[in-house]
Amino acid sequence: MGALGADAAGFIACPAPAKINLFLHVTGRRSDGYHTLQTAFLMLDHGDVLHFRVRADGAIHRVNDVPGVPPEQDLVIRAALLLKEKTGCSRGADIRVDKRLPMGGGLGGGSSDAATTLLALNKLWQLEVPRQTLQDWAVSLGADVPFFVFGRTALAEGIGETLVPLHVPTSWYVVVEPPVAVPTPEIFRDKGLTRDTEAVIISASPVGGELQADVQEWFQRHTRNDLQPVACRLYPEVQKALDALVPFGFSGAGPRMSGSGACVFLPCSSRAQAEKVVEELKTEWRVWCAPSIELHPLHAWASDQAA
Repeated sequence: MGALGADAAGFIACPAPAKINLFLHVTGRRSDGYHTLQTAFLMLDHGDVLHFRVRADGAIHRVNDVPGVPPEQDLVIRAALLLKEKTGCSRGADIRVDKRLPMGGGLGGGSSDAATTLLALNKLWQLEVPRQTLQDWAVSLGADVPFFVFGRTALAEGIGETLVPLHVPTSWYVVVEPPVAVPTPEIFRDKGLTRDTEAVIISASPVGGELQADVQEWFQRHTRNDLQPVACRLYPEVQKALDALVPFGFSGAGPRMSGSGACVFLPCSSRAQAEKVVEELKTEWRVWCAPSIELHPLHAWASDQAA
């Protein structure tokens, strides 16, 4: 699903999907303090929704309150201002943010919101900035933002900005949201973090410019998130959520934490299995399920402007 069309007030609704990391290895640390990573990003058909209305006066306004996120710190506002600065655009926008993804959850909520802002306003302001240029600009907003602008399942390296398309068959996932927010900087500062994992040599052959991978194979061969042990030690609620999902794993595909946490996820063999797991856990946990999506919901809608 792409942009959802304008409502009576003139706002156009645009999805900002969640992401999960099928694996996440910390391969080193740069002189500027950033860590180098190797990870596989996958989007889910679940996330925030942003609403945009173009203004002629150049002002950028978030028209609703987002608890815990002052407008001046909001990546959505920062993304809109960045696009104006880079292009000299004289237009502005009113923006409403409907949050569904938790902050400090490792699902890329803020990064996804920022990417949707870049894609949507690039289209609505008729700027025609190429997608690769938007990706380059997005690095300054956060390491995960370029992936969402890239807009498809990908293998990522560097600090997350070097992206190669990765084909992973659609699968259903159960996601548990522990009642805790995990600050990413705290995890990366921890002295116990593994920082020298050897980069994985991808054995899958490129097909049509994409790497091909089977989701179960990825979990069996790359069943590690280097940030997970640190997050579980500092935030026991994350370990409890993982333990809650363990009985439902199949074919060696156990639960994993996404990003720096706190959310954890489990791949399922079918929608029916995913919904059964949700039913079993919903009395004790905030839990939901969704299928993976190959392309960002705005990929086709914005492609003529951001190809």
